[in-house]
Amino acid sequence: MKIRALEETDLNFIHTLNNRYSTMAYWFEEPYESLGELKSLYQKHILDESERRFIIEDENEKVGIVELVEINFIHRNCEIQIIVDEQFAGNGYAKRAMKQAIDYAFNILNLHKIYLYVDVENEKAIHIYKNQNFEIEGTLQEHFYTKGEYQNSHIMGLLKKNWRSE
Repeated sequence: MKIRALEETDLNFIHTLNNRYSTMAYWFEEPYESLGELKSLYQKHILDESERRFIIEDENEKVGIVELVEINFIHRNCEIQIIVDEQFAGNGYAKRAMKQAIDYAFNILNLHKIYLYVDVENEKAIHIYKNQNFEIEGTLQEHFYTKGEYQNSHIMGLLKKNWRSE
């Protein structure tokens, strides 16, 4: 399993992930995006230094996406986001892809902190993040609207000094 840079040829796969309600609810985003809109966003952000998007692959099969977004080179932090296609869930891809993306953020981009938002009810994801040494820094009350109601969200953070890259 490896992560590699997102290419334009991956957009059909991303389009499928982005339009799956069960997946996007965990990202607190609307599951609606046209392929044309996605292609336009890709072109708009292709040279954007504030994000890095990676495809998760296993033997040339696309498994998911992991993203470093809102990269801030002054404060040396970013947000991390991950989606593993439902058909590949439970095989350790999220854990391994997170590790590779975190290594990239700390060792290539020289960032100081990585943070993420996670639904307080998403125990599976919280477990994965804690396993990577993320800590809950706080809980945002009714911060995101999804699944027809407002959801509480943990903000979790990982400092470079607490990262064990093994």
